[in-house]
Amino acid sequence: MPRVLTLKKVEGTPGDVYYPLQIKHVPKPEPGPHEVLVRLKAAALNHRDLFIRRHQYPAISFAHALLADGCGVVEQVGAACTRRRLLHTPVVLTPMRGWASDPAGPEPGGAAFTVTGASKLTDVGTAQDYVAVHEDEVEPVPPHLSAVEAAALPLVGLTAWRAVVTKAGCRDGGRNVLITGIGGGVALQALQFAVALGCRVYVTSGDAAKLDRARQLGAVAGVLYSDDAWDRRLRAMLPADRPFLDAVVDGAGAHVVAKSVKLLRPGGVIAQYGMTAAPRMDWLMQAVLANVELKGTTMGSRSEFADMVAFVRDHKLKPVVSRTVRGLGDLDAIDGLFADMETGRQFGKLVIEIDDDEASSKL
Repeated sequence: MPRVLTLKKVEGTPGDVYYPLQIKHVPKPEPGPHEVLVRLKAAALNHRDLFIRRHQYPAISFAHALLADGCGVVEQVGAACTRRRLLHTPVVLTPMRGWASDPAGPEPGGAAFTVTGASKLTDVGTAQDYVAVHEDEVEPVPPHLSAVEAAALPLVGLTAWRAVVTKAGCRDGGRNVLITGIGGGVALQALQFAVALGCRVYVTSGDAAKLDRARQLGAVAGVLYSDDAWDRRLRAMLPADRPFLDAVVDGAGAHVVAKSVKLLRPGGVIAQYGMTAAPRMDWLMQAVLANVELKGTTMGSRSEFADMVAFVRDHKLKPVVSRTVRGLGDLDAIDGLFADMETGRQFGKLVIEIDDDEASSKL
């Protein structure tokens, strides 16, 4: 029978508990009239999944499959589907629900916005053998991507696309953009997008080796954020004909405003998609006087998702994959991926290849 990877509920307080993984066997789903049935080939982890295992995320479900990122092949289309050409096509799944196209944010009055995977608000998750979803919730995989690479794209790709393009407005070449915390999936995808758009990209990291790898991906230069003078070092790296930053794409929070306001042009943008370093940060009068715009950003719409996948296809971008493990049932190996994420060892995405010999023979 098809398998679903879920969490096992155990006693513990948020932050201290660490829910174990478990495999459940379920009947093969049947697609509804407007749905497609996808046999999943690969699924990827995000920091959200680690927060869920520690009960540091809302609306956790112990019944629904984990993970938001996934790639698979359409095996069946519902009777009323209009995209019948999707049959036998490799697809990526949208990693969210409740946001169609409004560039400002999820549409008011509609379904509650949520990320898929282990959520009470949607039964969709990608850590399973099969999933049935509405035909509008998939996009064909760019043909240059493997299943692993495609599975690494959805959540980080959508988050980075909205931060770089919709929020920071980096559609024009020649802009100077700082991307902090390089090595994480969103930051790396933001780097790829900004470079492909013709921007000069600078990065920060706590690891010199990650700075070197970012330069291989197109970053102009990088600085260690452990150096308290990193803002002064970065200023010295900016070109003489444009000695300022146009935008900062940040997922750390903490002192980013205090540091980057000295580097941003008047009216520059900070696109903030997370606060991993601290749950709050100071907003300085210096930033107000400089007309700096602080823009919160998270995930994106279905329309932005389609635009992002098309951009990846047209520019033949490949998400950075740090490590993969094979087999949805290899819980020890999957736990190892979570350990990589918790310690920050990864450079890029952590991916599960779902098929294994034993499971394939039983499906």
